[in-house]
Amino acid sequence: MSQSLRYVNNLQRRRVLVFGGTSGIGFCTAEAALENGAEVIISSSNPEKITRSLERLRSGAAAKGIGDTAQISGYACDLGDAAKVEENPVKTLDAATENGTRPLDHVAFSAGSLLKVPKIPEITVEDFHHLTQVRLVAPMILAKLLPRYMHQSVSSSLTLTSGTVGDRPLPGWAAISSCSAAVEGLGRGLALDLKPIRVNTVSPGAVNTEIFSDIPEDRLPLALENFKKSSLTNTVGTPEELAETYIYCMRNTFTTSSVIVADGGRIVA
Repeated sequence: MSQSLRYVNNLQRRRVLVFGGTSGIGFCTAEAALENGAEVIISSSNPEKITRSLERLRSGAAAKGIGDTAQISGYACDLGDAAKVEENPVKTLDAATENGTRPLDHVAFSAGSLLKVPKIPEITVEDFHHLTQVRLVAPMILAKLLPRYMHQSVSSSLTLTSGTVGDRPLPGWAAISSCSAAVEGLGRGLALDLKPIRVNTVSPGAVNTEIFSDIPEDRLPLALENFKKSSLTNTVGTPEELAETYIYCMRNTFTTSSVIVADGGRIVA
């Protein structure tokens, strides 16, 4: 009698919701979860991006012969609307779980507004509120809601996203650094408050995603080269590499309250 596989099947038929799942790290996390046998739900504030991303995920799954393409879904959720910061996630969670009758196993939160934040001499309270609304406030409110929609088990997890600028700031990035550090504190606190659900935080370094579109095209090659030089690996991360980190947080039931750094060694470079 053949033995069952011990290391590659623990996301089979698990239900995974990815906020920010239409681009960059979030999309690749959704794609990786599919390849690991999960049922995937993606969420984004942009309905058109959801439609395009669902098409990519379904066509990719069909081409690889993995999963049931009918088990890939997506729902719009505007996390940047402060007036509806609780109402909007509730609608998404209700839809994703069929009003709680099909609980989630894992939630990955990689949503974030673009990094066009003024430096400290010019920053306003409104700027800081805008920065923290999606990156800090939204995941805190989401965590408040999740116990009603998730299996209460150490096999379940919530994974947040910070950034290594919280540990090693860049000039002019004080506001973003403070937000990243706050997310890591939130993750540790939630690991206590949501147990047995596990909560971890992924801290990426420089990763080549759509967020680099903020950098003028004529300056992008130099910026990429500088990011490479600031790491031990002499590389810029890819969203596929980061996706592996989120999958690890889902799969390893002995990992909680942790910050998983994937930065090419930037912190010590």
